[in-house]
Amino acid sequence: MGSPCAFKLYHPDQTVLDRAVKMAQQEVLRLEKKYSRFLATSDLSVINKQAGGDPVLVDDETAGLLNYAAMCFELSDGLFDITSGVLRRIWDFSSSNLPSQQQLDDILPRVGFDKIHWDGQKVTLPNNMEIDLGGVVKEYAADCARQVLLNNDITHGLVDLGGDICVVGCQPGDQPWLMGVRDPECPNQAAVTIPLMSGAIATSGYYERFMVVDGQRYCHIINPKTGWPVQFCATVAVVSSRCLVSGSLATIGMLKQQDAVSWLTSQEATFFLQDAQGQCFGTLAGPNKAAKP
Repeated sequence: MGSPCAFKLYHPDQTVLDRAVKMAQQEVLRLEKKYSRFLATSDLSVINKQAGGDPVLVDDETAGLLNYAAMCFELSDGLFDITSGVLRRIWDFSSSNLPSQQQLDDILPRVGFDKIHWDGQKVTLPNNMEIDLGGVVKEYAADCARQVLLNNDITHGLVDLGGDICVVGCQPGDQPWLMGVRDPECPNQAAVTIPLMSGAIATSGYYERFMVVDGQRYCHIINPKTGWPVQFCATVAVVSSRCLVSGSLATIGMLKQQDAVSWLTSQEATFFLQDAQGQCFGTLAGPNKAAKP
């Protein structure tokens, strides 16, 4: 999954625990093998290799993810776009070099979910386009691992896939898990701590991968319409019943920039948002924060 992953689980029977961990790990690895853009044999790579060619028939699981991506594209007015991964080719956050506007103008025609043909069973990509499910698969995998653990008699624990977290069940003694949302300016501290007994939390922020050029921060979350990174939101965390939903809402919130608070509120999201000036908003802002609305 390209990030540190962990299960934190409790069960009095070590045999039950070991079996559950093994099966949940196998489920995460199955999804990585199926959807990783780094594996030439993955289902995703097969689709991308066929760009400009014949339609590719996909299975029900992939169809479900593509349908979800299509819904997010519409819901976000085109900001949540699984074809925007090509932009990483001109954004090198390990350097201090910004791409030129000409580079952006050359690559942007290869971005746009509305340019691909998806009929619910077969997907056809135009030449030189590709899809990247990295924005949904990790969260989907967390949900799937959670279900595997529940099916194997685990009722206390959590799944953490690179900070996208599903609660399997509260801690023993009916105690909540305390989820700290990283402070963008002080990464070793929590901007807010959220107690969770169930559900899932996912966070999107501008502090994971970025570069600073002439005093301006440029992060890895890029507006697919302009090709430029977002700058208004520092971090967005969303709590919901499913990690997939939390992750996509948090990402769209980042992409909505100045409209993030009103958009997340319109979606009735349970969220915490901190902007680049340190102002905090949302239903999870906490008593020491300025909760708006």
